[in-house]
Amino acid sequence: MIMKTTKTLFGALALGLAMMMSPVSAAESGHSVPEITKQSWTFGGVFGTFDRMQLQRGFQVFKEVCASCHSANLLAFRNLAEPGGPEFTEGQVKALAAEYQIADAGVEGGARAGVAADRWPAPFANEQEARAANGGAMPPDFSVIAKARTTTQPFPWWILNYVTAYSEGGPDYMHALLLGYEETPPEGVEIPDGKYYNHYFPGHAIGMPPPLSDGAVDYGDAENGSTVPETADQYARDVSAFLMWVAEPHLVARKEAGFGVMLFLFLFAGVMYLVKRRLWANAH
Repeated sequence: MIMKTTKTLFGALALGLAMMMSPVSAAESGHSVPEITKQSWTFGGVFGTFDRMQLQRGFQVFKEVCASCHSANLLAFRNLAEPGGPEFTEGQVKALAAEYQIADAGVEGGARAGVAADRWPAPFANEQEARAANGGAMPPDFSVIAKARTTTQPFPWWILNYVTAYSEGGPDYMHALLLGYEETPPEGVEIPDGKYYNHYFPGHAIGMPPPLSDGAVDYGDAENGSTVPETADQYARDVSAFLMWVAEPHLVARKEAGFGVMLFLFLFAGVMYLVKRRLWANAH
């Protein structure tokens, strides 16, 4: 009886491993899971850091394109001046905050000019207003969207993520999504009225119209006098990087702390090994 049960368990384990390692087509899985290409990000890897100028450009895209529909309730104006982020000056942040009216029941008129300590103002007063303006769909909050979205990888390739410290699945997905619109859906795919076909969106029918197009945002000249391509691809990269910072502003500090801990553990293990060798050598 024990032998039979053991054979059954090993058989189930072998079948499970075979299913994980064998490719599954979209038809077999019941839904399409398009492959998303990994992008090169400055904050990727163990020693990655955010690019300050890219974060500033990404904020510009967010402010001029995304913020008309999407909120960022956990982002405060003052965060934009913190080290490791876009690092706008305090004067720039104060001037930016003053451009917005913040609801405040404690002042006459119920609203006042924003200050650096205020949170980023939501584009709609409530969920009902947001849905009414977007055909019944609720635009997601962008505070942690880069951590709430990710990509999938087949076994065993995802194991390498533990070695490379891959955590850029959210930005990879957002970059692909923003560029994944197609005017004509593939043959046999029907998109409801008011929806748009997107190759990477689950179900492919997305309520958000294509938000980016070449030349939509004027970057101007960079600090060094060079110009940055004003293309949909560049906009998608920049705003995805910015939203990654919004979701995890202390990413670089976390990586530095993690590397220090791993280095300490490695050295500590070496010292303990030498101590063990010394103790056992004296025992003989």
